Amino acid sequence: MPSCIIIGAGMAGLTAAHELQKHGWDATVLDKGRGVGGRMATRRLLTSRADHGAQYFSVRTPDFRAHVQQLLAVGVVKEWNLQEADFEHPRYIGSEGMSTVPKYMAEGLSIKTGERVVRLEEKEGGVQVRTDTGHLFSADAVILTIPAPQAYTLLRDSAIELAATELSAFSTISYQPCLAVMVVLKQPTLIPAPGVLNFKEGNIAWIADNYQKGIANDPPTVTIHASPTFSRENLEGDLMELGQHLLGQLTEWIPAESIADYQVHRWRYSLADKRFPQAFVVCNTPYPMLMGGDGFGMGNVEGAFQSGLQMARQLAGTK
Repeated sequence: MPSCIIIGAGMAGLTAAHELQKHGWDATVLDKGRGVGGRMATRRLLTSRADHGAQYFSVRTPDFRAHVQQLLAVGVVKEWNLQEADFEHPRYIGSEGMSTVPKYMAEGLSIKTGERVVRLEEKEGGVQVRTDTGHLFSADAVILTIPAPQAYTLLRDSAIELAATELSAFSTISYQPCLAVMVVLKQPTLIPAPGVLNFKEGNIAWIADNYQKGIANDPPTVTIHASPTFSRENLEGDLMELGQHLLGQLTEWIPAESIADYQVHRWRYSLADKRFPQAFVVCNTPYPMLMGGDGFGMGNVEGAFQSGLQMARQLAGTK
């Protein structure tokens, strides 16, 4: 049975693992985090929750539409009605938060969390992967789905000479950071239906009322995303002070006396604002290695799905 190690357990990695399994491959997914999903993330807050990474996803391509229809059928996702907020096309969310989707997709897969890959080495016609825990994993092929700067560091530390295509991808892809504030409230917000505010200017880019979104009941919660500029300028700052600063600008919708608690998360690679045009890159290595993710092709959740799907089909020879 051919084998593949997939680095990164976000949408691209999970999709690639499923597709490879379908074609008779042994796929192992490694991720440095404690759980799966990457930026499809939901934080538990007391007895409630808040989405603090990707807020929703849309559907444009046939393969992803079929996937979402399957998720709808089993109650893993639901539509978020945002027409009142001038969103023209349907938006979808995890039924109990965005992390519901990757958790469901992870079922039946071989996934090792808490394993940060630090080196790739050729071994007997395949690849040996070393992690920071000292564990070694071997396979015939490898798929990289981690953010491009992390992939670049891994390849450099592995003494892999980069070909023109890989260098082009690394020089093309860039990410916007994001500071995400998750707020636990004593009472509902004053944000009008359907519960979102989208700002084009200023320090804040997005606010979502998770109670109106349908993923947080008691207590109500709200998610705030700082603007890319504010996030970039303050990325290494004190997170709690930055959260307090942002909340101070939102008293019209979130009165200070309604705040019970808050947490702040630092996303270094929140959104690929400049992407490599193709869905993946075939690397110039002695063993098969493909590199993709949401920095390739369409981007966002659907683009990550497409990248993972197409990399798996390339490896399996079904593309």
